[in-house]
Amino acid sequence: MYDCIIVGGGHNGLVTAAYLARAAWKVLVLERRPVVGGACVTEEPWPGYKVSTASYVVSLLLPEIERDLRLSEFGYRVLARNPSSFTPLEDGRSLLLGPDREANRREIAKFSARDAEAFPRYESLLERIAECLEPVLSATPPDLLPLPKTWRRIGLGKRFRDARQGLSLWSALKRLGPDIPEAMEILTGAARPILDRWFESDTLKATLATDAVIGMFQPISAPGTAYVLLHHVMGMAGGARGVWGYVQGGMGALTQAMARSAESFGVDIRCDAAVDRILVENGRAAGVRLASGEEIRSHCVASNADAHVTFERLVEPQHLPDAFRAAVSRIDYSSASAKINLAVSELPDFTCLPGNREPGPQHRGTIHIGCSLDYLERAYDDAKYGHPSQRPIVEMTIPTSVDHTLAPPGHHILSLFVQYAPYKLAEGSWDDPGVKDAFADRCIAEIARYAPNVPGSILHRQVLSPVDIERTFSLTGGNIFQGAMPLHQLFSLRPVAGWSDYRTPIAGLYLCGSAAHPGGGVMGACGRNAAVEMLRDS
Repeated sequence: MYDCIIVGGGHNGLVTAAYLARAAWKVLVLERRPVVGGACVTEEPWPGYKVSTASYVVSLLLPEIERDLRLSEFGYRVLARNPSSFTPLEDGRSLLLGPDREANRREIAKFSARDAEAFPRYESLLERIAECLEPVLSATPPDLLPLPKTWRRIGLGKRFRDARQGLSLWSALKRLGPDIPEAMEILTGAARPILDRWFESDTLKATLATDAVIGMFQPISAPGTAYVLLHHVMGMAGGARGVWGYVQGGMGALTQAMARSAESFGVDIRCDAAVDRILVENGRAAGVRLASGEEIRSHCVASNADAHVTFERLVEPQHLPDAFRAAVSRIDYSSASAKINLAVSELPDFTCLPGNREPGPQHRGTIHIGCSLDYLERAYDDAKYGHPSQRPIVEMTIPTSVDHTLAPPGHHILSLFVQYAPYKLAEGSWDDPGVKDAFADRCIAEIARYAPNVPGSILHRQVLSPVDIERTFSLTGGNIFQGAMPLHQLFSLRPVAGWSDYRTPIAGLYLCGSAAHPGGGVMGACGRNAAVEMLRDS
């Protein structure tokens, strides 16, 4: 008999388990796959090559989680990237951006002296907004809407906490002073008009705008895309604000450290243990039944799966109110992201910045392929009609540029995160012969426009369509955030209105994954916040 069973061993599930076990709970983590980590894993698809199969960089992980779980003691190391961004152009120019503000000024001045002066002010504004909002990530969102009393029974204690949290958010926004109107536009508006107002260089704007649509099925001109810009100045992984780093040993080294930390607190972890049903007795979660038929009892259950998997597959419908089930059925899982992993015999040799014998500054950060605003918009135009982009947006990283343990000497891993690859195709499916390979060929052809040696250097390749991402990692629609992140699916509205506090209509059943606030990204906040609420209820 366990105090809690965690369904799914992704990073949030491991964080929840560790915090509960620190409080002397007896906890069991059940993972469907042979390895824990969810989409945050390192695997070896080809002998000698260690690949971060899905997630590939880290920044948003809460510092308190690193500290509380003593992750560094269990092998977690962040390798900072400097510079952090490289944008090659076909005309022989390039743009390097990183933590050095003076270097950024010189690089941007190659395109626009005006933009070079504006960029520090732009970053400063984003940082001020991020500093105000970061505490919101590590707190349970309040229910502030006048929802019908029939939806759930809310006690006086929760009403008091909601009011206090609402006041805290109001106070945080108040600190922005005259920046509030611009901050609200960034939180709710579209990336393109904001960037157009700040800058004149198309190359700089496109470099920044690419980050606004990663993981989303929206164009840069759609409301809500500007919010994602904030993610890139949030986080302190590696000890510096906004620095996105590689995890030494691949992303799986992080979740392996989390697993070892959890086990040090007494957590039991079982892999190859797919959950078939969450058991409910007398209106309360009572344990789980595995696909093997084995039943395991517990006082409560926390699901690290998304809301569709949890409430429409693992829970029998008669245990949920009709209004709640209807709200869950409306959750948007639109996705248009694909992941391509390549093993290559040499580094890319960029025509605008030649050199591939040793890793240079052009190899260390995120490499933005296809950077003009109109290019980004046209890539979406294909996808909105159900066709994979003819000229996709490619973000390429080369973790072996700073971590030499991932590939044989002289060889490298190229990690491509690609937009737009719609989950539902207008014709056929991603499983049809040749569809994935044709799309991957187009992605590689785009890279070859800037680094012609890449196609001939490829030794192995792994192509994950949105359907593969769904199938492999149990992410509905292939959505890497466990649900899209437009405004109506954030904060108090995530996963659905009235249930943003990690609880569910079934007593003793909680959500602890990215389906809950604050959403996707390797930050661990969902898991930590869920554990806080579970301990509050004990």
